[in-house]
Formats: sequence, structure tokens, C-alpha cells
Amino acid sequence: MGSRFTATAAATVLVLGMTAACGSGGSSSDAGSGTIRVLVYGDATNKVEKQIVETFNRTSKVKVVLDTVPGADYQQKLQTVINTPQAPDVFFNWGGGSIQPFVKAGLLLPLDDFIARDPGLKDNFLPSVFNSATVDGKPYGVPMRGTQPVLLFHNKKVLAEAGLTPPTTWDELIAASRTLKAKGVTPIALGGADRWPTLMWFEYLYDRVAGPGLFRKAVNGDPSAWASEDSRKALTTLRELVDAGAFGSNFDSVKFTDGGSPALVAKGKAAFELMGSWYYSTQQDGNPEFTKSGLGYTGFPTVNGGKGDPADVVGNTNNFYSVLKKTKHPEAAAAFLKLMYSDEFVKAQLAVGNLPTTGNTVDFLDTAASPAYSKYQFELVKAAPSFQLSWDQAYPPSAGTPMQAAVQQFFNGKLDADGFVKAMQALPDA
Repeated sequence: MGSRFTATAAATVLVLGMTAACGSGGSSSDAGSGTIRVLVYGDATNKVEKQIVETFNRTSKVKVVLDTVPGADYQQKLQTVINTPQAPDVFFNWGGGSIQPFVKAGLLLPLDDFIARDPGLKDNFLPSVFNSATVDGKPYGVPMRGTQPVLLFHNKKVLAEAGLTPPTTWDELIAASRTLKAKGVTPIALGGADRWPTLMWFEYLYDRVAGPGLFRKAVNGDPSAWASEDSRKALTTLRELVDAGAFGSNFDSVKFTDGGSPALVAKGKAAFELMGSWYYSTQQDGNPEFTKSGLGYTGFPTVNGGKGDPADVVGNTNNFYSVLKKTKHPEAAAAFLKLMYSDEFVKAQLAVGNLPTTGNTVDFLDTAASPAYSKYQFELVKAAPSFQLSWDQAYPPSAGTPMQAAVQQFFNGKLDADGFVKAMQALPDA
């Protein structure tokens, strides 16, 4: 179920600007009066969602009411309300396994009819990204926000003062961590209390050591993948970094979601943080001066002898809006979704550091909050032979808690490799 960025898809990105129409995304609706509720994940990029809702509501008789749930609480809130009278009409998700249970339960509206009336709802997005929200051959989501590869961010000043350059290999990262630790700087900030930031280290190590095939095998229902030699090698490699003290000693008490780990990097108390590309907007919102001049970023280091392509990326191909089948205003929902490929949407997302996957994105890269950052992401994704969907999104939501528990416990030494393998093999499959 994992999402891959194939060579064909990469080629598609090359012609983003030539193959898809810009589309203005009209927002008016004649579906009568009323409201539709849109549930979104609360973080620094909500300002764009608020702006788009205001644009929609200026011309629509059916008004959008935006419900924002803090990121740390979003999944639980969604699970709680999705099958109740309080359910939203439209909701934010990650595609893949995150929506499959809702499809199986008959809660979601297939978007075939929307797309038949407005082919732009599909054609204006990169196919590999759009298809990440396809279940059993039917589309259930329209991309919103932007593609979110995971990058290794750093504090430029901290590295310079330690005489270091951003590491390009795993061995260099280990060596840099030891140097930084000796200088009293936490090498790598980690919001371990949230648990999902820790997962990113596993995602990249498994890809670099084994290539994308091992995780595909696991998520497609073959638990033997977790007990393989490559799986154990990835765990050994990761343990080397943890045992070198790269994450300090209190990472389990630090959160990303309350701004704790980003602040460590911005204030020079930590040098690195591995995080999705939304990290730029998080830092821009909380530490704008640091973001402007002190924030650096690179791809994930290569691993000597690994089978994975160094150009592979992991992360979220995009976020999506899905529509509940019981909405009373499907026409208004369809009109709202059209704004997700409008020029206004693309420019607003770029302004907060996100990278939309629409055909008109390339027309506006120079208007981004940081054109260099947006172009770097664009080239990184374009060149990626594989774009592996985050593990906790590729698996169904019921796997999220046990998976994150295993990740946290391996990191803090409460689980050894055998225990981690056993825990992953016990995950519920889709």
C-alpha cells in the first residue's frame, strides 16, 4: 500500500508546467444555503486553509466552517467523530492506509462524479500524488497543502562554529555527532515524546539499507520482511547513532508539536533535526529571523553498502481532502475542492514553504517564501526514484499506536532488535 515515486512519475514532474492547465478553481455554488464543516490538522500552515475558506465563502451560498484540531490530537479526534453526527463533511488526511478503513466502512464518497464534471480535480495534479488517495481503483481524495519529503535540517551557525559541514554519509553524521557532543551541543533534536518524529529515522535507514522493496513487502502483508538480514542491519545502523549520544538523553520528554524541538535548533542548542518539509513553515512561524538566515537543509545521508538509491526520499506524498458520503452539500464540497489547484492556493502554500503538486506550481516557484528552498524540494522530488509514504500512513490507523510504541521503545533501549521485529510483525495489516 505504500506510495512510490516511480521513474515514470519523476518524468511527469519534469513536465509539470507544460502538461496541466492552471485552472482558476471557481468557488461559487448554487447548492442552496447551509454549511459544510472542514476538519484540518492544526499547525503553522493553517493560515492558508483559513485564507482559502474566506475566498470560498465570499461567493458561495453554502459556507465552509473550518474546524482546526492541534496536530498531536488530530488522529484521535478524527477517529472519534468520523462515524458520528458530529463528523465533518470534508477532512484532512494522508491518503494511503489513513483512509482505507473509512472506505471499507462505506463512509467516504468516491470522487468519480466530481471528476467527471470537472476533470481538473484530477488532471491538475501530479498523477503519482493524486493516486496516493486511490483505494480499490477509486479516487477518494484531492491533494491539498504540498508534497512533504523528509529533509535533514541544520543550524548553519552551530555547524560552522564546530568546523563542520552538513554530512553526506552516515559515517560523517556519526563523526559530526561526536564532535558536537564534545562541544556541549545536542547533535540532533528529536521530539521523541510525539513518537512519530522518531519514526522518520527508521523510514530512511530501512530505505538506505534495504531499498524500498523491504517495506513494500511488509506493508503488503509479509511479516517475514521485518526479520530479514537487511531489517536487522538497519536496526544495528540506527542503534549506532543512538548509542553515540546523538539525540541527547531527554528526547522522550521533548515534543515537536509544541515547538520544543524546533526551538532547540533555532536557539543553537541542537544542530540537526530530521523532519518533513513543513519544518520550514514551522520555523518561519516561530523563529522567522533564524529561518531567513540560519536554517540549512540537505537530503538524508547515504549508507555505505546500502541497497537503496541515495536519491530516494520518504515522507508524505501530499495531504488530501476527502469527502464524507453523508454530506448534504456535495456540490459545495466539489466547488471547494476546486480551489486546491487555484493560483491563489499555490502562491499561498509556496509563501509558507510548502510545495503544491499542481501543474501551475512551476509558474510560481520564484514567489515562494524561499525560492531556493522550494526549488530544492522540487528538484529532490523530481529526481527521486522512490518516494516512500510514511510508515504510519501506509499502514491503517489501527497500526499507528503499536508501531510508534515499538519505535520509541527501541530508541530508548526498552526493546532490542528481536523485540522490535516481533512488534512490527504483530501489526494489523490493511
